[in-house]
Amino acid sequence: MLSLVENLDKTQFDPIVLSFTDGPMIQSLKQMNIPVHVIPTTKPFDITKWKTIRRFIKEQNIDLVHAHGTRANSNILWASKSLNIPVIYTVHGWSFHPDQKPLIHKIRVLGEKYLTSKSDLTISVSLSNQQTGKKYISSFKSVIVNNGIDLQKFNPGKRYKNIRAELHIPNEAILILFIARFTSHKQPLSLIKAFAAASLSNSQIHLLMVGDGDQKDQAIQLIDELNIGDRVTLQPFRQDVPDILSAADIFVLPSLWEGLPIGLLEAMAMGKAIIASNVDGTSEIINHKENGWLVSTKDLVSNLTKTLIELSGGGHKRKQLEQNAIATVTEKFNAVTMTREIEVIYKELLVKKSNRDRV
Repeated sequence: MLSLVENLDKTQFDPIVLSFTDGPMIQSLKQMNIPVHVIPTTKPFDITKWKTIRRFIKEQNIDLVHAHGTRANSNILWASKSLNIPVIYTVHGWSFHPDQKPLIHKIRVLGEKYLTSKSDLTISVSLSNQQTGKKYISSFKSVIVNNGIDLQKFNPGKRYKNIRAELHIPNEAILILFIARFTSHKQPLSLIKAFAAASLSNSQIHLLMVGDGDQKDQAIQLIDELNIGDRVTLQPFRQDVPDILSAADIFVLPSLWEGLPIGLLEAMAMGKAIIASNVDGTSEIINHKENGWLVSTKDLVSNLTKTLIELSGGGHKRKQLEQNAIATVTEKFNAVTMTREIEVIYKELLVKKSNRDRV
């Protein structure tokens, strides 16, 4: 969303952002001089906020609403439709997942069916994202617009802060990086176990984990139990992601599922060797042993361990992956290309609305 707002043609579009949580994104938008407002809620379908949202949309004289994610769309849809304003819904990742209890899964599917059927247009960020929608929602239709990365911001040719010096990580260490939420979905505990096992074969590796989440305390405890605290550095979420990426040798994303992971694309744009789980979304980006290495989520710890050992010990293997990763993002996942595609969608919907209003 940040890349989209930044790259929009401001001679044609005047973006205003409504968020339901405060945080780093809000600060980034303010630095970009983008008007941003917060109506706090952590709940999808929070009916107590709908009238406030409707009043906000009306006061801002909005012509088109682009909702990113389930919570956003579920809380703006009624307000937008009551004001006859077109709604675009980008599904970055479905709210239903394979590991949910059957009843929760069914309720989430019904919720997504409602949101996609009522939106004027749905965008899938990957083919697998679209296919999952069709699998569970018989009437589902969408257009595919891949996520795009700002190649000016994520540019390996620029100068960056010395993160290793800041965090006291040795220059000679092979730095393995994890940037994601500490949740079961992202499998940080599996990575810690794999790193501990791999470090027995290669004492030069160091793990940097950046993020927060409900498994952070478990991660800290596990690091202590495995006695690897001197080789693992933990950081909260940070805004200087390009600086962090610049310091790393290997980027690891061991998720159980993904839509089209932006963090992975950012790491590739920065020319990092990639290790990622072989799941939908990710597998559309990574060609195994060409621009990254894929590992099966079955026996994830064992697979991660073997791959960490092999890539951390082979600088020539990493070099080839790094070059191919940059080429992949440059050719297929550019933020400017993504934005131009979405601008076409905006214009088409606004023309349709104008034609309907005349009738």
